[in-house]
Amino acid sequence: MVSKDFKRQLEGYGLATAEILYRRPDHPWLLQAYVWQEYDLCPEFPELQRFLQFWETKLDGRLYHVTVCHRGLIAPAEIKAVDGVFRLN
Repeated sequence: MVSKDFKRQLEGYGLATAEILYRRPDHPWLLQAYVWQEYDLCPEFPELQRFLQFWETKLDGRLYHVTVCHRGLIAPAEIKAVDGVFRLN
């Protein structure tokens, strides 16, 4: 049986990581960090957009800054030529 995450990777999803800085509701002058990670499509990031919409409507901490990093995990293998001999038995 193939996992749901593997199927999503075959559909073009990659691992997205977002560092979310937000203001504490009880101390607005204080920023706190939250790290979110999920498989998402670059560059639209529908999963992240959905999460940030949830954050803004349901949570008290106001968003201050969001930094996103994305990496497609399934890619063609990289082979580099090296001076030497490759032997296969």
